[in-house]
Amino acid sequence: METVISEHIEITPDVCGGKPRISGHRIKVQDIVIWSEEMGMSPDEILYHYPSITLADVYAALAYYHDHREEIRSQIRADEAFVQEMQAQTPSLLQERLKHRNA
Repeated sequence: METVISEHIEITPDVCGGKPRISGHRIKVQDIVIWSEEMGMSPDEILYHYPSITLADVYAALAYYHDHREEIRSQIRADEAFVQEMQAQTPSLLQERLKHRNA
């Protein structure tokens, strides 16, 4: 295991696909970035929803992101592409039922 930012961020090859994450948790740096930048959550709001991490963990994740912006953005894009691919291959059962109900 490689410790990246002091005790807060770690990268473990077999955990979370080897993506940087909060030490001792499965919360990835990219999760913190999405909650902060895309969902507009403040660090305090993130802590409210995930009380097992610390404010220092959140800020360490954001610092790691700013030091490795393209790496994290690339991971987010890859995950979004994977989700879109899976959604295209596996239609929603609910959406199928609603189509049949409305038809």
